[in-house]
Amino acid sequence: MKISLLNDSFPPEIDGVANAVVHYAEYLTKHGDSTNVIVPRYPDADDSGFDFPVLRYPEIDVRNSVGYVAGVPFAPDIAKAQSLFRPDILHSHCPIASTVLAGGIREIVKAPLILTYHTKFDVDISNALKGKLLQEGAIKALVNNISVCDEVWVVSEGAGQNLRSLGYCGDYIVMNNGVDIPKGRLSEETYMALTDRQDFNLPKDVPLFLFVGRLMWYKGIRIILDALAGLASVGLDFRMIFVGSGTDEKEIKDYAKELRLDGRVYFTGPIYDRKELTAWYCRSDLFLFPSTFDTNGLVVREAAACSLPSVLIAGSCAAEGVINNRNGLLIEENAASLAALLAKVCITWDDPSSASAGQNTMLKQIGQNAADELYMSWDDAITVARERYEIVADRYKSGLCQKRFSPAEELFKISGDLMEFVADVKDAHKEIRSFFNDLYM
Repeated sequence: MKISLLNDSFPPEIDGVANAVVHYAEYLTKHGDSTNVIVPRYPDADDSGFDFPVLRYPEIDVRNSVGYVAGVPFAPDIAKAQSLFRPDILHSHCPIASTVLAGGIREIVKAPLILTYHTKFDVDISNALKGKLLQEGAIKALVNNISVCDEVWVVSEGAGQNLRSLGYCGDYIVMNNGVDIPKGRLSEETYMALTDRQDFNLPKDVPLFLFVGRLMWYKGIRIILDALAGLASVGLDFRMIFVGSGTDEKEIKDYAKELRLDGRVYFTGPIYDRKELTAWYCRSDLFLFPSTFDTNGLVVREAAACSLPSVLIAGSCAAEGVINNRNGLLIEENAASLAALLAKVCITWDDPSSASAGQNTMLKQIGQNAADELYMSWDDAITVARERYEIVADRYKSGLCQKRFSPAEELFKISGDLMEFVADVKDAHKEIRSFFNDLYM
């Protein structure tokens, strides 16, 4: 098949969705499909190392306000290249600029458009836009964008429920993502060597907790820090490693200092070497991920690859498939609940005389169950997606896909929605002006 993948983020900008697009392109290319990736331009991007073409289109640099570049989804050069390539499938991984651009390409190449909904965009919108009316208008435009796709995939049932909560009324199917860390643990000699940092005091006889992800408050990081402060206040010893970076990084580090967690909590920054990241999963004793934002929690499956048990919020998307005390540990969404669980781990750590002796053995068994029951490789995940591509392409060619708006019709529809929206927010001019000042300053 010929497949065009589109997304609003891509290396050197790294996040979970960009990582997914890279793996889709690598897998499809390796298995004989003709694949290209269509993404916004990015300063200093070097695409020479990829085995597939990367097509870049114009962008607006808004990293200071939202952390990403924003694609301008009107790109004649891209449209011309796609008219020559003639893809069988257009697969967008972001419902903003990528899907607008893909909708225009669809009318030229007459191929179905699939969207994967990876992220709770209402949270991102609320962080980027101040003012309820602005947020509602953005969400309405987002849902309109999603509704023009020929098939919608979600990465978890929780992601689908989030999409429904935004007002999306169409069908969707769950298409799980995978991870690129192979199942199995590194040797102790290997993971110790890869994680040995002279400025980190990490005793072997003290439990080591780990977080991997963007350093954003909405990832549940305040819950982690407050819980750790509670442990420290009663004299319990532990170490905590945060791997990653993000726009809230400075505030998070300052808050850790305010809680007097120096010497117990360490920040590595982003780690791009997958073997080094695997080493941290192997060296750690518990993975802490109290996030209700994430729709899939790939890091939970990365931890499972290394038989590392995760602590998750009960009912969260990241906890889908997790059974408490079997293949993971579930808590309520507050610091007290996390602190109670971690205190039990610390108190009984390597103490054979404890009434709860065997804590380490229990955690190791939970980690092994996680490896057996939660792990999914990218090859397995994309094999399923590739089979679905065939079905969607056949349905489209047979005329079984529901007729969608053409880009011109959709543009008029969105324009009408925006005009109605502007009328609703005519008294909110100060918020609008403030937003655009922040956006372009």
